[in-house]
Amino acid sequence: MASTTNRAVDLNCDFGEGYGIYSFGQDAELLQYVTSVNIACGFHAGDPHTMRTAVKQAIAAGAAIGAHPGLPDRLGFGRREMLVTASDVYDFVLYQLGALQAFVRAAGGKLAHLKPHGALYHMANRDKPIAEAIVKAALAMDDQLIVYGQSGSLLLDTAKACGLPSASEVFADRAYEPDGSLASRGKHGAVLQDADEAAAQAVAMASQGTAFTPEGAPVKVQADTICLHGDGAHAALFASRIRKALVKAGITLQAPGRT
Repeated sequence: MASTTNRAVDLNCDFGEGYGIYSFGQDAELLQYVTSVNIACGFHAGDPHTMRTAVKQAIAAGAAIGAHPGLPDRLGFGRREMLVTASDVYDFVLYQLGALQAFVRAAGGKLAHLKPHGALYHMANRDKPIAEAIVKAALAMDDQLIVYGQSGSLLLDTAKACGLPSASEVFADRAYEPDGSLASRGKHGAVLQDADEAAAQAVAMASQGTAFTPEGAPVKVQADTICLHGDGAHAALFASRIRKALVKAGITLQAPGRT
């Protein structure tokens, strides 16, 4: 195994994705394990009240705060692609960044990063105008805003080309294809069901830059931040096992940009 000396990795989770009387995910349970959170900004989920509460909780826990802008598709939870222009996306993202920034500033915190949600995240992986629109919105808000994007994605390349800091994201509970893309959820073995297996992959990602296909073949990835999904029945168990395994391996858990 490669040395993990001085190796740091972030653990992030999507956060504050309820709205009105509805709650979603396991925010309170996950907050004790993560180092950064991606807060829904009102389009795919979230509302002013959940945003304010989520910001307050994140600051109290010492987690870095990021915006999680999505497509305006509450019914589909932002997971359905929409026929939108780059101009649409720029406006959508800047609007949501501004909304969350207001709550962060009012609470005395700092908006640290941006991670697109759902379909918007995947569209930005392959559509250059969409990726550029997201990056331009981030630049308009704060040229130090860190862009979270999937390892090897067009969004990360675009952020780097525009001079924005970025963090390469991987998924401990997902298997990968040989080209570095996520294996389709419909494929057998694409979603890891065992917490210890996910923890082992997280350590391999952080220490060696290696993920695995459903068949067990190694795949090269860059792991600056590991996403912990909060919508599974055993999300807190997975999070605790992953954090424990990383710490045991001597890996520092730290949000990007923090020392």
